Amino acid sequence: MSPVQKYAIGAGAVVLLSWIFLPGLITLLVVLGVVAAPVVGYLMLDPSQRERLKRARRRGLGR
Repeated sequence: MSPVQKYAIGAGAVVLLSWIFLPGLITLLVVLGVVAAPVVGYLMLDPSQRERLKRARRRGLGR
């Protein structure tokens, strides 16, 4: 299982548990946090770092 799949399963579990146990507005905030954290992290990269990340995705990390 790839690391991306593990993160997706973990995020889905967090959202599902918050949907079951927490009120609606807090659940919405949790969902927004789960989605926003990787987006903000990506946007904080320099253009050269973004290009390196794109190349690493194509070739695979560690190759």
